[in-house]
Amino acid sequence: MGDKANAQPGAAGRALTADRPADIRNVVLVGHSGAGKTTLVEALALTAGAVNRAGRVEDGGTVSDYDDIEHRQQRSVQLSLVPVEWGGVKINILDTPGYADFVGELRAGLRAADAALFVVSASDGVDGATRMVWDECAAVGMPRAIVVTHLEASRADYTQMAELCGATFGGDDPDAVIPLYLPLYGPPGADGHAPVHGLLGLLSRRVYDYTSGERRERDPEPAELDLIADARNRLIEGIIAESEDEGLMDRYLGGEDIDIKTLIDDLERAVARGTFHPVLMAAPAADGARQGLGTVELLELVTGGFPTPEERPAVDVTTPDGADRPAVTCDPAGPLVAEVVKTSSDPYVGRVSLVRVFSGTLRPDDTVHVSGHGLEDRGHEDHDVDERVGALSSPFGKNQRVLARAIAGDLACVAKLGRAETGDTLSAKDQPLLMRPWDMPEPLLPLAIRAHSKADEDKLSQGLSRLVAEDPTMRLEQNPDTHQVVLWCLGEAHQDVALERLRNRYGVQVDAIPHRVSLRETFGARATGRGRHVKQSGGHGQYAICEIEVEPLPPGSGIEFVDKVVGGAVPRQFIPSVEKGVRAQAAKGVTAGYPLVDVRITLVDGKAHSVDSSDAAFQTAGALALREAAADTRIHLLEPVAELSVMIPDEYVGPVMSDLSSRRGRVVGTEQAGPGRTLVRAEIPEIEIDRYAVDLRSVSHGTGRFSRSYARHEPMPPQVAERLRAEQEKAD
Repeated sequence: MGDKANAQPGAAGRALTADRPADIRNVVLVGHSGAGKTTLVEALALTAGAVNRAGRVEDGGTVSDYDDIEHRQQRSVQLSLVPVEWGGVKINILDTPGYADFVGELRAGLRAADAALFVVSASDGVDGATRMVWDECAAVGMPRAIVVTHLEASRADYTQMAELCGATFGGDDPDAVIPLYLPLYGPPGADGHAPVHGLLGLLSRRVYDYTSGERRERDPEPAELDLIADARNRLIEGIIAESEDEGLMDRYLGGEDIDIKTLIDDLERAVARGTFHPVLMAAPAADGARQGLGTVELLELVTGGFPTPEERPAVDVTTPDGADRPAVTCDPAGPLVAEVVKTSSDPYVGRVSLVRVFSGTLRPDDTVHVSGHGLEDRGHEDHDVDERVGALSSPFGKNQRVLARAIAGDLACVAKLGRAETGDTLSAKDQPLLMRPWDMPEPLLPLAIRAHSKADEDKLSQGLSRLVAEDPTMRLEQNPDTHQVVLWCLGEAHQDVALERLRNRYGVQVDAIPHRVSLRETFGARATGRGRHVKQSGGHGQYAICEIEVEPLPPGSGIEFVDKVVGGAVPRQFIPSVEKGVRAQAAKGVTAGYPLVDVRITLVDGKAHSVDSSDAAFQTAGALALREAAADTRIHLLEPVAELSVMIPDEYVGPVMSDLSSRRGRVVGTEQAGPGRTLVRAEIPEIEIDRYAVDLRSVSHGTGRFSRSYARHEPMPPQVAERLRAEQEKAD
């Protein structure tokens, strides 16, 4: 932790391999957008020797060359893997997007990693979404540490930020979130801000000076020793409190000076167990420098304190048909169990799958079994097929470096798995296994699209299937009522990326159109109608007359057809024709073009001709009768109502309930859902929550989550119905 000798950095330009799981660390970077995660990855890569001083890899490109969309939007939109080596240990760094729309990429990173680095900005603080991810990691016991960035900002205050991290992440035990170092400030600049140019090691009582562009170690001056006294005592007490040696605290309180090696060993064990969370600081290297501030210390924490893949709990597996199997451990000689944590498309090699190997060893040209992931409701079909593995590689920016194998605990990119999608399990073809899928957020923001041209229409289906294969947080819907193609996304940025990938990656131009909800129509009162279809045009004519009565039924009754014709006014063979006609008209609607529901249609009378009557004529007459009945009474528009469950911190309950009321929502109850969180249940028209995924994020400052389910259709208020009809006429 900055108290050990400098490890030797790994060489740039070669594929990094590991011969045993003990020499692997998998760490995911978590933090809000703009916290500096990608900049930190680049700084770590430079310090580890994976890139040169210009920030470029030996075979071209930079560590941040991931996706053209990311360059255009100036933000990360997908999970990326950067392997580096430090002290003979391969570190797989997983950089995740910080924007809420791409939380699916974050979930994938958490699934693939064994520990998390939470990146917080010294100038911006900790947002609510980052606190929620911390709580999720705590719930599963994932080891965590905090890295404070943006120390160069004029309003940055490391000490204040470290205290905030303790209060925010420490919960009931703020002494479990403690800095390992204090900043060493240089003389103030022209703006009065004193830059950080070194670190004071609290355990080692050594100074690590980065002024020259590389870390230099020296003894502290007396004034510097005075700075660290109180912080050092608090750190030691925090470490001893987590020690497995129950007598260590008594020895310390008795005045014994605990040796540094014992403290560091206990610190590393507590970090690996997920019970102690050190706070560090880091900054990118200055121009021409080889090491960024704090990057050596951070790499030492990862290699020394974070757990190896062998320390990860055993993974539960079943057979594809659901039969239980013994849990698998991280053993390169064990049965093959790997999971696709990300899927992407390369214009030259096709589909590329980023895979975490949990057990066994994956090799090129192996034939593996691909087991599905249970997301059929989102347009992702389940899989149960054998596929041949293509080349294995290790990514670095846009480059791929060939790997001979990927052992248990490692991550690798696999080419040419044409059927595998994100979340699928790879296993031996003669011993197929399936991992439990991880929880993915439900996409709740609809995007209705249509092909821009006939040429695009021909390519749309394939483009959409490839798009959703890459992203399990996206759901594809072909709405049978509105006949719209709808992509359900997590937010507006997620929508923008989907459209851009369709356009640039798959060559499909689409237009976004207003999303329509599935409305219905029903009769507001009893009505009668007469359908007369009489035509003579030489030869056989068309003759059918029928009279019907229509009455409303309770919600959920559907369409009932009753025959009350007497005396053979309508021949028996044509009564099914009348029913077919009225049902066809009901499906098309009678006023606004929405399906008619919850009515009883009674055929009471009619007339037929011995020669000119026919099945088609009575179908037409039945439809005309229903339209005439609708013209003589009130027709109600029925709108779908959703049951909404909103999970929010207690401080946002008032604003959220107020917002729901403004949307014609009815709050049906609230309940406590854990410390500081409330579950609000409401019923609300679906037309009012089309953009609720965006609006709730704004109202709750990114901390709210919601789910929705269909409840029923109910009459729409007349003024809303009139406005909707006017909008529909204008659109048509």
